[in-house]
Parts: sequence; structure tokens; C-alpha cells
Amino acid sequence: MSVLHADKKFERFEDVTPELLKKEKVKLLLCDLDNTLRLHSEKEPADELADWVEDCRDAGVKIIIISNNGRKKMMQKFCEPLGIECVWWAKKPISTKLTAAMENYNVKPEDTVMLGDKWSTDVLAAKFAKVRAWKVEHRKDIV
Repeated sequence: MSVLHADKKFERFEDVTPELLKKEKVKLLLCDLDNTLRLHSEKEPADELADWVEDCRDAGVKIIIISNNGRKKMMQKFCEPLGIECVWWAKKPISTKLTAAMENYNVKPEDTVMLGDKWSTDVLAAKFAKVRAWKVEHRKDIV
């Protein structure tokens, strides 16, 4: 597991399918929010995201948002309809929030994945927490 590279790379979050998560024996999926699961311009979850979260949940995967975003109310408002827990101001690449999530849900590092768009925060935090790092392309608004 190289510190310099993500363990897997994807074009977008939807490419991380419930079938792949089952095959990889993922029990806990820690996800970045901004530019990973949502565009900055999105105020509420897109239908594709809601469907993906539901499909992952049906596959037995717990999803938690671990974000460096410091806007607590915005994050809660965004995550509440999805029924997922969110951790704001996580200070990634510091890995304490990732480790705390694993401890809170009694999940081992080998059963956990961090999904994000940035090497300097998400991938490094995963490496420090000794979990798999999966990277998606940075989502962008289409102008």
C-alpha cells in the first residue's frame, strides 16, 4: 500500500458499486463530500446520490461523510435526507476522525475504505489510518 497512490481510482462515485463493495469486503465507507459526492453548487442531494447511498446500505455498507467542510448546518441539512452521519471540520489528512469512526462502529481498518477526490487530504488520511484509499475524479460544475 503505497503512500503516494490511491489503491483504486474511479471516474465518479457511482462507479463504486455495491457489488464492488461486497467483493472487496467493505463494511464501512468513509466519504469526502465536496467534489466527491456533491458539487459545491448543490444544496441538496442529487437523486443519483440518494439512490447510490440506498444501494450501498442494502449491500450492508455503512457510509459516513468525513469532510473538511466547516459548515455544520449545511452539512447536516445535506446529509439528513440521506440518513447518513456526517463529520465536519475533520482536518484531513489528520486521520483521527477516520479512526474514531472505525472505533465507533467496531470496524477494522481492513474492512474500511476512504473515498475522496484529493490526494493531499483524503488519500493521505486513509494511509495514515491504515485503510484503503479510493480516489474519484474531482467533480466540477458544467458551465
